Amino acid sequence: MSPYFKKSSVLLVNPWIHDFSAYDFWLKPLGLLYIGAILRSERLEVFLLDCLDFASLPGKISTALKPPKRRDFGQGHFYKENIPKPEALREIPRQFRRYGIPPDGLRKIIGTLPRPDLILITSSMTYWYTGLNETIQFLKANIPGVPIFLGGIYATLCTTHAEKHSGADRVIPGPWDGEKMRILSERLGNFPFRIHEKFDSWPAPAFDLYPRLEYVCLLTRSGCPFSCTYCAASRLTRGFEVRHPARVVEEIISWQERFGVGNFAFYDDALLIHAGAHIVPILREVIERNIPLSFHTPNALHVRAIDEEVADLLYRGRFKTIRLGLETASEITQMETGGKVNNREFQMAVRNLKRAGYAGDEIGVYLLAGLPGQRVEEVEESISFVRETGARPILVEYSPIPGTPMFEKAKRMSPFDLENEPLYHNNSLFPCRWEGFSWEDFRRLKEELRE
Repeated sequence: MSPYFKKSSVLLVNPWIHDFSAYDFWLKPLGLLYIGAILRSERLEVFLLDCLDFASLPGKISTALKPPKRRDFGQGHFYKENIPKPEALREIPRQFRRYGIPPDGLRKIIGTLPRPDLILITSSMTYWYTGLNETIQFLKANIPGVPIFLGGIYATLCTTHAEKHSGADRVIPGPWDGEKMRILSERLGNFPFRIHEKFDSWPAPAFDLYPRLEYVCLLTRSGCPFSCTYCAASRLTRGFEVRHPARVVEEIISWQERFGVGNFAFYDDALLIHAGAHIVPILREVIERNIPLSFHTPNALHVRAIDEEVADLLYRGRFKTIRLGLETASEITQMETGGKVNNREFQMAVRNLKRAGYAGDEIGVYLLAGLPGQRVEEVEESISFVRETGARPILVEYSPIPGTPMFEKAKRMSPFDLENEPLYHNNSLFPCRWEGFSWEDFRRLKEELRE
């Protein structure tokens, strides 16, 4: 066997973002950090290169650059630089940017790391693939000869495109499982690794690889029991797996005691499902320990589960960022897209949250705009409905996601080639505009919500 296969050092890479806009709403490569923790449990050396993390820059470099603004609870801006637009976006009248550490700074960081035997790079939004491509080219130029394996969302939803265009040596689609572990173990010559099939048996994600932690992302459940037609959760995870509440609390306490972390963002798609057996005991224990923590739910909470008890525990448990997933107040569209919520349940949830102590403007409600065939009047009515409850509507542009039931309809409704060019999945383009819901309509609604 070649000596190469006896090496055991892995570099995890979170790539640059290319987009018209990007913001750090508790954005970390959680799946990649879980893989890093699993590999580290197999006694491999694991290192992290997060191209978005300005805090990773050596002091002399970071002080020479204007640091991005940060806000309360750990969220904030990324460092950004203007770059040329891809040809497919040439006609879009907006500035295109690279978000993350400048290339010279990234080169300095690489110079401090040992040469790895394998690079694992993740991918997120399908329409961010040009940032991924640039990162892979950069790695090949600055760490030549090291194989690069690509996984993540883009690799899973656009596998053929990634194999053709990413520049990675191997594309590994799908959720983490025993097969992925076997692929890595064979490549690294450490076979057999433990398989770690059960989500509850995974070690805590390797957030300690960061030089500074403003927040930590939590995943208490993998997958989602719902089948919303616009969502690809079923392709990105393997069923619906749950961690034991005690293990979740242990992880929270560990990050707080070891690193002083005070902000935690839940990445769950279904955090409140079967609340009595899951989030209720977690929150009761957190409240009992009386530790000054703040929790955030950027992925939205399931409205149907917010009864009086859950609302009270969320408030007393210091959930500071509350987001609800209504998507639309149209009962017809609610049923067509999965039927996970209805208007009466939403009204009751808002009422319970306000009774628990939340002000109306603290309750953010996601509404989808630009669904294929959706008329602007539906969104206007949804905004009015949310405002009548006293909550705050948050407009979210629909992004077509390959492999979802709604994607086929989106392809028929969109003026863009969604099938062959992932850049057109970008919600900033308002990709399913039509005579019933124009770009001008959408901009008007956004402006009205800012007033």
